[in-house]
Amino acid sequence: MVELQRKRCSQGKIAAMSQHQRTLHPLEGIVAGCALFLVLALTVGFAQAATDTRSKARAQKVTIAQGGGMQKVSFRSASVLVQDADTGEIVLTKNSDAIVPIASITKLMTAIVTLDRGVDLEESVMLSKEDGDRLKGTKSRLKTGAVLTRNELLMLALMASENRAAAALGRSYPEGREAFIAAMNQKAVELGMSDSRFVDPTGLSKGNVSSARDLAKLVHAAHGYELIREYSTRDRATVTALGRKINFRNTNGLVRNSHWEIGLSKTGYISEAGRCLVMRVRLASKDLIVVLLDSWGKQSRIGDANRIRKWLETNASRGRSS
Repeated sequence: MVELQRKRCSQGKIAAMSQHQRTLHPLEGIVAGCALFLVLALTVGFAQAATDTRSKARAQKVTIAQGGGMQKVSFRSASVLVQDADTGEIVLTKNSDAIVPIASITKLMTAIVTLDRGVDLEESVMLSKEDGDRLKGTKSRLKTGAVLTRNELLMLALMASENRAAAALGRSYPEGREAFIAAMNQKAVELGMSDSRFVDPTGLSKGNVSSARDLAKLVHAAHGYELIREYSTRDRATVTALGRKINFRNTNGLVRNSHWEIGLSKTGYISEAGRCLVMRVRLASKDLIVVLLDSWGKQSRIGDANRIRKWLETNASRGRSS
């Protein structure tokens, strides 16, 4: 009987609460809808403004010496820098101070920190779920549970831009992933890369940022490591993982082009960074550092590299004949 009274009392309270619930006024619904629309419009507007800024940077022309005069040349990359590797002289520049996401160019710093630590490159590392891409959802042919040497991970990160390999290098760092990222930023300070910041070892995060001028410093430093030179310019390689052979190729097709003499190479891409490419090359009898950032179109960075090469060789030829 007591239990029945409690139930009735409880039901009465619920009914009373229901009666006191206020029905939303139609005008309030309209105001809420307008507020939501305004937030969405501002979000789209900011995104469009960012896109427009990148488009304008890509469309900006560079004035260069051509045929005894000056000519404006279009590059598809928003930031361009060509620097003499020996003297530091700037040969060509376009928006080279702009601080932008750098995607997998990050992996050059990942390689430097790994090698500087002096870790055993022949030590085996088992890939874990932690090494998977949770930011962009990119796929990898290196599966969880596969065991590779740190040397193989380094090679795949540089040559094939393998994200899971780079992530595993950071995770297996003796002091842990956070210490690895701290070491990346400390190395940037040592190299005078004041425009740069690293938040992950793969480059998948848009938080990894730098400028073309800073990246020229990174390329210069990375070129001092024999393994980085070798692995970043290797055409292809095969590794064995979970009992099967997996073939990988260099993400920069120019390393397979006999007309190019490339001493170091690294590509990069995420949507926020566009297509990126850095190289140390031998062109027109000079050792040059080339940095191309935020290029649109799959082949546009290669097209820009070829435009730079043609301009340099044409000017060098004219100089010899004059």
